[in-house]
Amino acid sequence: MEQGSAREGARPAYAPGAFPYVSGSAARVPRERVPEQARGEHTHSEPPAPRAVRRHSVRGQILDALRAALVDGELVPGQVYSAPALGARFGVSATPVREAMQRLAVEGAVEVVPNRGFRVTERGPRELAELAEVRALIEVPVMLSLARTVPAHRWSVLRPLAEATVAAAAVGDRAAYAESDRAFHRAVLTLSRNEQLVTIADELHRRAQWPLVAGPATRRAELLADAAEHTALLDALIAQDLTVVQALVREHFTGADG
Repeated sequence: MEQGSAREGARPAYAPGAFPYVSGSAARVPRERVPEQARGEHTHSEPPAPRAVRRHSVRGQILDALRAALVDGELVPGQVYSAPALGARFGVSATPVREAMQRLAVEGAVEVVPNRGFRVTERGPRELAELAEVRALIEVPVMLSLARTVPAHRWSVLRPLAEATVAAAAVGDRAAYAESDRAFHRAVLTLSRNEQLVTIADELHRRAQWPLVAGPATRRAELLADAAEHTALLDALIAQDLTVVQALVREHFTGADG
């Protein structure tokens, strides 16, 4: 199961030196000037025009946009990007980009390349399979336990989260899907009342989402199938059909994206 609601229409383009309007607000986010000197970092390449950023803090907005670019494959695995080059694309200084990249390094999405910038992590099939296996070891028994103890009305309130994954999949918005997918899984695991479990599972889930190399058509088909598993699982949980729940949960973690 993969990660919000789907975005509609074309992605907004960035104008150099300015953020787009923040969603739901008529005020622009204050911008920062790009420093004239690149602080010695090598500008190896520039990414495609980045996605819209939505959080109020500049670093938070940049972090969201970089995560979306990673999920979509706009930041290429193995490629090195400098903070000044990325900052120029976002219309901000290198500082918030560097801070966001440091956070992504902690999450395992990028690695620091001294005096050059940050290299996007390459995840091979074996590493993705290992992440899926570890997630299954954590989440499957918890979900099966919850299926036996949580009443139907508690599952019903998760319906909008499952529908959000379907909406994102329908338009092929992988970044929105990745976000809504994690939100659905977090909501399910939160019912266990184990905060450490939720945190660890969410971190593993995020690591498994960088990025897919499949083409757009394949991505959309996979997302739709994955989203359908969310809704089917929720239906079975509400109906308290433990046989179907067990089959769906185990099947879900055998996929590449779940």
